[in-house]
Parts: sequence; C-alpha cells; structure tokens
Amino acid sequence: MSKKSNINIQIELDNEKMPEIIEWNAPDGGVDGLQQAKAILLGLWDGEEKSALRIDLWTKKMMVDEMNDFFYQTFFGMADTYLRATKNGELANELKEFAKTFHKKATDALEKNQ
Repeated sequence: MSKKSNINIQIELDNEKMPEIIEWNAPDGGVDGLQQAKAILLGLWDGEEKSALRIDLWTKKMMVDEMNDFFYQTFFGMADTYLRATKNGELANELKEFAKTFHKKATDALEKNQ
C-alpha cells in the first residue's frame, strides 16, 4: 500500500505581491512546525513536456552574500544529486568546481562593490 507525504510551503505577500515571509514544513521528514526561510528554489520536471518548471522566490530580507552562499550550496548539492542519479562522477565534479569558482567570483564582486 502506498503512502502520500506532504511538503507544505506558505508564502505571505506584501502589498506589492512580493514575498514577505516564506514558511515550510515536512511532517514526515521530521519537520513538524513551520520553519522560516528567506528564499526557495523549487524545480519540477514535467516528463510529458520534457521541460523544467521553476518557482524562485526570496524575501527582501535576503542579503546578497546570503544569495551567493545559497547558490553555491545549491550548485554543490545539485552535483551530489546528479552523481547519485547518473553515476557520472566526472560531470558531477565539474559542477562542484563551477560552484567553487562561482562562489569565489560572487564573493569578490560583492567585496569590490562595498
């Protein structure tokens, strides 16, 4: 018998319809109470259309240095996921190297503009 599991995401918008509060929980994953987040990147694969669907949201409280770290960690995590799904270590390592280069350039650019 199969079981359904929920991951819940709630977005509170300001008067300009911009995300003000992002909250989530995943009761079956051990996250019962609502947790706050400053950003979310959600990717879904439509197998029939063979296309990716995305929801990218962030609050005004998300600082540029946090966004740089968020993207770095996302790229790095994507490399691990890609490796588990495809067993292609060479490309997974290339993605990790890109993540490191991206983070260094993003950090350098931020420091230069401050």
